[in-house]
Amino acid sequence: MVWYWVAGIVLLVLAVALLELLFPATAARLALRLERRRNGLALREKTVGDVTIRYLEGGRGDTLVLIHGFGADKDNFVRVAGPLTRHFHVVVPDLPGFGDSTRLPDAPYRFADQARRLHDVLHGLGLQRFHIGGSSMGGAIAAVYGALYPQDVISRWLLAPAGVDGASDSEVAARYRATGDSLLLPTSAADFKRVLALATEKPPFLTPSIKRVLGERAVKDTALHTRVFEEIANDTPINELMRTSTAPTLIVWGDRDRVLDVSGAAILRDALPQAELITMPGIGHLPMVEAPRQCATDFIDYVKRLK
Repeated sequence: MVWYWVAGIVLLVLAVALLELLFPATAARLALRLERRRNGLALREKTVGDVTIRYLEGGRGDTLVLIHGFGADKDNFVRVAGPLTRHFHVVVPDLPGFGDSTRLPDAPYRFADQARRLHDVLHGLGLQRFHIGGSSMGGAIAAVYGALYPQDVISRWLLAPAGVDGASDSEVAARYRATGDSLLLPTSAADFKRVLALATEKPPFLTPSIKRVLGERAVKDTALHTRVFEEIANDTPINELMRTSTAPTLIVWGDRDRVLDVSGAAILRDALPQAELITMPGIGHLPMVEAPRQCATDFIDYVKRLK
């Protein structure tokens, strides 16, 4: 009987390998579906105005909205969502212009513009009051959202947010200042691996098909995302704007961040007397991807302290 099980495993491995090789889009879709299901999330779709939004949803409790960063999508939060869905009703949209949501090539993409579009989307989903968190560009959007719509926000969770004035130049910022180029824009599908290595000190496991599909999508969006990057790189800093919002705020930053220098963490904390700061050793730009369980636990504990 042992040989029977061994043969079955071998055949399964061969089938997966062939699927990865011959049908990468299908393989990536199946892998993402499995990952979402394992972490208590289901894929939803909603048309709000002139945009169709794809989003992930799961769990029960107070709503927690999570906003992805530049060039990323909703699946950046899948692994951290597993522990979170035991405590929160988690909603993770693809922002317009990203992921599987509608592209808006002529729309403005400054932080406030995206926060206003997000407000329309969230209210279109029937969400009125919630915790809001975001990574990088999404962190800046979450910060600005709290300033524009304080009545909506219970607390903010900012994971290495963009837009902090006064921070030291990161590798990405130094390159942009010197050449005007963004290291976050892959030049080919294969170049996606370089971008992932830049953004993470501990790169997560992704199947080859997922890397290929994400890389191909990123290259297809090059023109739009180049403009988005230029707009947010030259946007008004979030420091002063955030002072007008009194929502409790948890700031999380990896001390190996090469995209947005960790010096921004203390600057932002000092600008917000009510904020708490967690600096994660050995972590890069995406704490929720590199250390999902620790990130989730820290936020759950933070919210418990607020009650």
